[in-house]
Amino acid sequence: MPTPGLPMEGGCRCGQVRFRIDARPLTTMACHCRGCQRMTSSAFSLSALVPSAAFTVTAGEPVIGGLHGPTRHFFCPYCMSWLFTRPEDAAELVNVRATLLDDAAWVSPFMETFTKEKLDWVSTPAVYSFEEFPPMEAYGEILKAYAEAG
Repeated sequence: MPTPGLPMEGGCRCGQVRFRIDARPLTTMACHCRGCQRMTSSAFSLSALVPSAAFTVTAGEPVIGGLHGPTRHFFCPYCMSWLFTRPEDAAELVNVRATLLDDAAWVSPFMETFTKEKLDWVSTPAVYSFEEFPPMEAYGEILKAYAEAG
């Protein structure tokens, strides 16, 4: 399914925190690490990587939870939905939990990370697959391929 029109909007489960994305995602991904499994109570986290300049919290005030270091996870302070991550060494990017978008039907992981911790029964349609996080030099090819696929 193609990416919906812009802006894309979404929010937490209770609706107290809302956000808007004003640019097409750079890529979508599933992370299979144990941390994401624990934070989502599921097999992986599903996210859309977007430029920071295109991401705006429009209602509410997210709080930091999960990781509190250079990489920070943000949550709704009331329902505790995991909203987005600001990755370490990538201040210009935000990793938004894609299933929190009002229209998430189009989201499919283009790449998957930490497959070394993936549950045995899980499979995704990801085009790119990495045992851990991809090396920085791989991102150019991944983002270009995602843009061309869209």
